[in-house]
Amino acid sequence: MKKGFKRYIGDKAFYATVLAVVVPIMVQNGITNFVSLLDNIMVGRVGTEPMSGVAIVNQLIFVFNLGIFGALSGAGIFGAQFFGCGKPEGVRHTFRFKLIAAAVLTVSAFLLFLFGGDMLIKLYLHGEENAEQLAAALHYGKQYLMIMLIGLPPFAWEQCYTSTLRECGETVVPMKAGIVAVIVNLCLNAVLIFGMFGFPAMGVAGAAVATVVARYVEMAIVLVWTHRHADKYPFITGVYKSFYIPGNLVSKILVKGTPLMLNEVLWAAGMAVLTQCYSIRGLETVAGLNISSTISNLFGVVYISMGNAVSIIIGQLLGAGKMEEAKDTDRKLIAFTVVSCVAVGAVLAVFAPLFPQMYNTTDSVRALATWFIRIVAVYIPVCAFLNACYFTLRAGGRTIITFLFDSVFIWCVSIPCAYILSRFTAVPIVPLYLCCQMLDLIKCVIGFALVKKGVWLSNIVVED
Repeated sequence: MKKGFKRYIGDKAFYATVLAVVVPIMVQNGITNFVSLLDNIMVGRVGTEPMSGVAIVNQLIFVFNLGIFGALSGAGIFGAQFFGCGKPEGVRHTFRFKLIAAAVLTVSAFLLFLFGGDMLIKLYLHGEENAEQLAAALHYGKQYLMIMLIGLPPFAWEQCYTSTLRECGETVVPMKAGIVAVIVNLCLNAVLIFGMFGFPAMGVAGAAVATVVARYVEMAIVLVWTHRHADKYPFITGVYKSFYIPGNLVSKILVKGTPLMLNEVLWAAGMAVLTQCYSIRGLETVAGLNISSTISNLFGVVYISMGNAVSIIIGQLLGAGKMEEAKDTDRKLIAFTVVSCVAVGAVLAVFAPLFPQMYNTTDSVRALATWFIRIVAVYIPVCAFLNACYFTLRAGGRTIITFLFDSVFIWCVSIPCAYILSRFTAVPIVPLYLCCQMLDLIKCVIGFALVKKGVWLSNIVVED
């Protein structure tokens, strides 16, 4: 029994390696989400309607963000393995692919939000509230969205650089850039939302301006640093002289990456549809979910960062052809992720009632938010296991499987359940939300079987 248990525990060198990758990513994501929390609280101090309008728009932009992550990750699984086998030219080609994919997605999203943003926001405005409240939420949402559109290009461009640096083992620089950006965001939030130092109180518009400026600052730092360290990261040398990418590599990335991008977009869209199903129960539900999701995002940086570590570490091992080491390392990484998130979930459950008190909203919204946070606390270890399984499969290029595992499940199981329960039953929103979240236990069984079977053990940069 003890011998079997030890298979899931690494030595000091293992945890040192993992933490060296995880901590910078966790710090960057943690600070970003902490500032998002403060941003959310500041907007929440203005009132329920502004907070709800901003929450709806952020849900929509979340789809774009994950679309970018998906498009870049499709090339990134090759980038990590190219770096693992010492081929900087291969990394350069994957970087160029990222730039092109990000540009196409950014233009598409910009046009969609510019001309269809009003309609998309209205999908979330339901309930017994009077027309004035709903109109106010729509107004604030449109105002926020139009400014946030300016921040789409720098986000996409910066992610091309940051993701590639991480695939090459450089996680500290993106972390530092993220820290500077969130400091800028936080300072501008205080100045522009409430009006300080002679600036007008811009409210929701001020929050959007602060976010956009911070994104340009972060982009500038990462771009300048990368090009100044071309000797250390030769993939950046001459990267803009042409956009040539070998045709066979393009086809490989499209075969492996398209399902991944579709998965991220469809999963994010699925989450947006789930929120829309919940919104049928009223604007208070939207506000409560906004508070809950902001808090859960802050605590969720642990399993998100561990997922990135799985992708980077396992991808490099697979690229180097170290299959047995990859299998052993992955088992220990998954165990470490789940155990860490059990502790995180326990802390979140204890402090759940405190977070909603920071918002200027009604007692009923605070009560809903508290229950949603408690459910998230229980769900975090489940999400940690699923995330680790997902990134394991992705590191080995099994993107079709991840597509079925993630997006097909949410659209064929989670959404129909939420749709039926929200529209055709009188089940209260809290047990409805719990039921839909716990459906992911089915995915845990599937993920365990796939990882244990070893379908992900492959070197995709040398395979025909």
